[in-house]
Amino acid sequence: MKFSLILFGLSWMLRLTAWRHSAFLARLKEKNFTAQLRTRNGKVGRWYQFKDGKVISKSGIHPDAEVVLTFKDAVIAAKLLMPPIRQLEQINALRDFYIDLAGPDELTNWFTQTILMTQTVGWKYGAQMPNGVMRYTNMTNGGPLFVYVKDGKILRMTPIEFDDSDPEGWTIEARGKTFKPPRKTTLAPHALNWKSMIYSPDRLLYPLKRVDFDPTVPVSERNYQNRGVSGYERISWDEALDIVAGEIKRMKREHGPGAIANSHGSHHTWGNIGYYLSANNRFINAVGMTR
Repeated sequence: MKFSLILFGLSWMLRLTAWRHSAFLARLKEKNFTAQLRTRNGKVGRWYQFKDGKVISKSGIHPDAEVVLTFKDAVIAAKLLMPPIRQLEQINALRDFYIDLAGPDELTNWFTQTILMTQTVGWKYGAQMPNGVMRYTNMTNGGPLFVYVKDGKILRMTPIEFDDSDPEGWTIEARGKTFKPPRKTTLAPHALNWKSMIYSPDRLLYPLKRVDFDPTVPVSERNYQNRGVSGYERISWDEALDIVAGEIKRMKREHGPGAIANSHGSHHTWGNIGYYLSANNRFINAVGMTR
């Protein structure tokens, strides 16, 4: 019952948010498609049709929905959809297969982000600084800091400096002396490097493939001797995924799953990609890779 009420309320929340915020209405006009929310057994469900900025919604299962968000059961669905939406709970639910999201990536991403946008549209962020600069606060994995932005470009990042409006810190008195922490945040060194990483000329913005690498030819003809020598060319995400998936299958077929090693990187994406909080472990276990 609770899940059904949430689904009904979602349709009105989408309409009301579009009526109150022109930015949200403009977003609804971006896509025309049908999305379905349902339980795995199909007993509870509701579909939402987005067309020219309008939302049409009815109870039941739509036979031709382009996006389908399926929950294991109504109890889990109600818990995950009740505001505030907690990202970690969503990640864990996906990892544990309590949620299944099917459909084209462009539409599934748009739909989920649009639902989240109903909670934040209209919010104002940052503090206005002189000369058209906005100062934002960002909680990086290296500590909280101030980010100064002008015309959409980061100017600098600094530790947060506390002022008189902030609470006092701790105080320790020992051996006739008083000790207090500095009135600014303490950061890990890598936190102050984020600007350099974002604007680094070596940052990869899209998939690349070696110009003389052809995954369709026999392994002996793939010009391995040119690694680090020949140049690279840009390829699509679909082609990159096809290459990676094909190589995983080839390695398993020719050498066994133990020939594939996996190691996740740092946790700078807060568990979305590659980190142990993500679906990485489940994926490598399913493939049979070596850790």
